[in-house]
Amino acid sequence: MDVLIRDIQPQDKAQWRTLWNGYNAFYQSNVRESVTEKTWQRMMNEQSPIYGRVAVVNGSVVGFTHSVLHEGTWELSTICYMEDLFVAPEMRGHGIARQLIQALVDEGKKKNWSRLYWHTGTDNPARKLYDEFTDVEGFVLYRMNL
Repeated sequence: MDVLIRDIQPQDKAQWRTLWNGYNAFYQSNVRESVTEKTWQRMMNEQSPIYGRVAVVNGSVVGFTHSVLHEGTWELSTICYMEDLFVAPEMRGHGIARQLIQALVDEGKKKNWSRLYWHTGTDNPARKLYDEFTDVEGFVLYRMNL
């Protein structure tokens, strides 16, 4: 199976939206329409630190990553937070998620990022894949919605 990993493009919106809805359903999240639209607009803005990548198979968008580039207090160079990763359920098991992560690793090395990180639920079956890339650091996430 040939998989193309590339930056998200305006013509991807409808297919991305279908995947985004599936991603939110998986996490039992209800993201407001205004937030979804703002996320899309940010990914289309080259000046935004938020950007998207998609996996394309036979002309169809079948997966994505959303990442946020930021500075940090412990590093001199850019840090990349992979906030979202999703592959269409019918396309899982073909290494697409692995390729999406590897594309970020490769880009980070090319652009001299200091770090790539993400977090996930302790019961997420994707942890088997994540463990192939790096060890769990053991930090606990505290989140306070304001």
